[in-house]
Amino acid sequence: QVQLVESGGGLVQAGGSLRLSCVASGSTFNMYPMGWFRQAPGKEREFVAAISRFGVSTNYVDSVKGLFTISRANAKSTLYLQMNSLKPEDTAVYYCAKARSTYSRLTATDFGSWGQGTQVTVSS
Repeated sequence: QVQLVESGGGLVQAGGSLRLSCVASGSTFNMYPMGWFRQAPGKEREFVAAISRFGVSTNYVDSVKGLFTISRANAKSTLYLQMNSLKPEDTAVYYCAKARSTYSRLTATDFGSWGQGTQVTVSS
């Protein structure tokens, strides 16, 4: 069972940037697409971004396109999310996620393993 550990969250002013990281245990990191989700208080968990096994393809929710960048370093079993021009509405707990299978697409329903999350708070 893979373990996913997120880090890099914190408090930032609107317009600022943060880079989230997610380290995966085990040796199968590059076998699966990976993704980021977020959950704001009182709301359901929302898909943010996903990346294919070797980083060739990505997918983003419309609200973060051009602002957030997902990437991965397979040699380090690490997933990243660079977040620029942050807004108060980006405030949420951000979760790293592993796809259900190596053939999963990069959509919200294709992910099934989650980290514990890291809090991102954007002040206005």
